[in-house]
Amino acid sequence: MKRAQIAIIGSGIIGLTAAWRLARDGHNVSVFDPTPGRGATYAAAGMLAPVSEIAVGEDENFSLQRDAVARWEALSHELADVTGHHIVVRRSGTLHVAFDASDRRLLSQWCTVARGFDVNLKAVNRAEETGLFSGVSDRIHDGVLVDNEAWIRPDEAVAALQAGLGTFGTEFVTEHVVRVTPSATGVRVETTTTERSFDLMVVCTGAAPTIPGLRPEHQVRPIRGVTVRTHGLARDDAPMVRAFVRGRPFYYVGRENHHGVLGATAEEKSGPSIEVGELERLLRDAIDILPGLEGASLTEMRVGHRPVAQSGVPFFEPHPEERWAASNGHYRHGVTLAPLAAQWAAAFVSEVVE
Repeated sequence: MKRAQIAIIGSGIIGLTAAWRLARDGHNVSVFDPTPGRGATYAAAGMLAPVSEIAVGEDENFSLQRDAVARWEALSHELADVTGHHIVVRRSGTLHVAFDASDRRLLSQWCTVARGFDVNLKAVNRAEETGLFSGVSDRIHDGVLVDNEAWIRPDEAVAALQAGLGTFGTEFVTEHVVRVTPSATGVRVETTTTERSFDLMVVCTGAAPTIPGLRPEHQVRPIRGVTVRTHGLARDDAPMVRAFVRGRPFYYVGRENHHGVLGATAEEKSGPSIEVGELERLLRDAIDILPGLEGASLTEMRVGHRPVAQSGVPFFEPHPEERWAASNGHYRHGVTLAPLAAQWAAAFVSEVVE
């Protein structure tokens, strides 16, 4: 295959995994982003939970995600082969619970939908599986376990990918791209200080505004999400928790040394602020499900904006005649789908440059 000069616009998890795959294939890659890894990836909890993400009408989303854990494990091994360091992929499983009678009905409805996807759900109860319910409110006596789901730390993944790309000589340009000019012969990329020419370009800008000079067919809108980092609750080796709480979704991912990430907010907003009411609802739901969080330390709050396609399905939009493509619309599945999206980018480049 011809060695191409490729611009990746955006260095969230989608852009970095695409850059890694293309650099591994022997291409010269330049990554443009004024704030690397600080978009939706920065706020993500890192759950690789295809079954737990099942929703009515999202058959295609599930089919794309179902091999996500294995893809991340393969990517981790690739990075370790090059850098000596791997991304931890912790297969913890997910425990689904409900707070009250109405929430139990919601959980039952979700189980009915999930079983329609031919997946394995295991009914569990506190009396027989005490460890699964460690830290969970005593009022919750049973739940549903999904095995073989996992989590990664997005910060660790970003750092590992950046280090891996460094071994291939990948260039990182921490400037805003102000305009691009695609054509049949290549793509001109303008930043705040310079202009560069590339053979091909892959745009992975998530919920950010469209770059001037592009005419994408698909549009995305931002859905703001808030995650909270805590320290003090011991669920280090226990499954991730997903819950319905007074009709609202909630999740908690336990890390090592009593650290954890909680979230589940979703607002059709684009601002970076966190409203007091939104945070209060999230923390109240958290304490109702995991009462030990009341005595935990709140170490950090993060805000991210997830890109949602009009169809609700992630897309890879190729424009081979103008030598660029867009990878976007991943919504709450950005981390989950990143290795697959990277394969799409590699296939596009291979088709154009051969």
